[in-house]
Amino acid sequence: MPSFSKCVQEMRTSEIRDLMSLATRPDIISFAGGMPNNDLFPVKEIDEIYNNLSDREKKIGFQYGPTPGYPPLIESVKEYLRTKNLPVDSNELIITAGSLQAINIVAKLFIDPGDTVITENPCFIGGTSAFKSYQANIESVPLDADGIIMDQLKRKFDDKSKNPRLVYLSPYFHNPAGIIYSEKRKMEVLHFLAGKDCVLIEDDPYNELYFDEKSKQLTVPMKTIQPEPVPICYIGSFSKILGPGMRLGWLLASPEIISKAQLAKQSIDACSSTFTQVLANQFLAQGKLKSYVENLRIIYARRMKIMNDCLKANMPPEVKWVEPKGGFYIWVELPENIDSLQIMKESAAKGAIFVIGKTFDPHGVRNNCFRLAFSHTPEDKIEKGVKIVSEAVKAKLK
Repeated sequence: MPSFSKCVQEMRTSEIRDLMSLATRPDIISFAGGMPNNDLFPVKEIDEIYNNLSDREKKIGFQYGPTPGYPPLIESVKEYLRTKNLPVDSNELIITAGSLQAINIVAKLFIDPGDTVITENPCFIGGTSAFKSYQANIESVPLDADGIIMDQLKRKFDDKSKNPRLVYLSPYFHNPAGIIYSEKRKMEVLHFLAGKDCVLIEDDPYNELYFDEKSKQLTVPMKTIQPEPVPICYIGSFSKILGPGMRLGWLLASPEIISKAQLAKQSIDACSSTFTQVLANQFLAQGKLKSYVENLRIIYARRMKIMNDCLKANMPPEVKWVEPKGGFYIWVELPENIDSLQIMKESAAKGAIFVIGKTFDPHGVRNNCFRLAFSHTPEDKIEKGVKIVSEAVKAKLK
């Protein structure tokens, strides 16, 4: 058999995907899936939207659409982003098959084999997988409670031979770390990157899922600052605020970048699903998103509190985490000598699973940490599951 390409040989499976078969067992409490609970989807609202579509709109939904996206949805997303003071009038927007396709498109535009991409550590596994598929050299920088650690970011630029092409950040309710960047840290990042020959990817799928108004103030995108100190590709998604099965996201960037992004998307899938774009457009245009995400915030805040309170009551003092201000995740850090895989095996045997830390290390090494997702787990099972995980941790710390 012919050998596989170099980019395929670099690919590795995601432990999250590997856990999904185990997560479907009825006796397992899963904190693994970073996804909404099925019972939270706006099924009735989408049924109503579809049933009220004209025959013409339904037929449009079944057809191929323009590569940049269904024009009414583009306008609806622009109006939505305009409420966040994003520069939609001086930039262009393309609809993508989820935010992951947007990341892939930007990577395709700017990365040649061997080029350097700077990511956070831990980092969204989809981002690192996309960059590796283009044979990028990934240099990762650790996070603290306020965001990427600046002195270590600066050191990555000191080696002129690396010449970073992309900097990839998820500043808002980070997956998996659960943190949100402080305003000061965002400004430090932008000030440092100003004038550098690179592009900043600002990945923002959880922006709406803040737990209080004070936290909302921290969700202002860096791309709202004009003129941009560095070219910013702003990426968003319907996956966490409507449904991942819609497979819809967006990329907001300069006209020069979007014109090339359209060409890249043509070579990938020609167009995103017109059918789901028609539905998403009506969901936005009819003003249904606002009340829907308001309800999601209440539910996710409550689930986070149950998990956080249970962690505080059951985890030993050596175990650390940052209480999230929004999003889906709590990132648990263990003493350096503890392997979260061993804890996961013990916990799974007792009935609770999570995702181990090295899944989110771009280099697949650091494993004294793990991600707990509270978004998908039924509220009445969170406490029991956290107790199982805590007992597995305690057994390894003895």
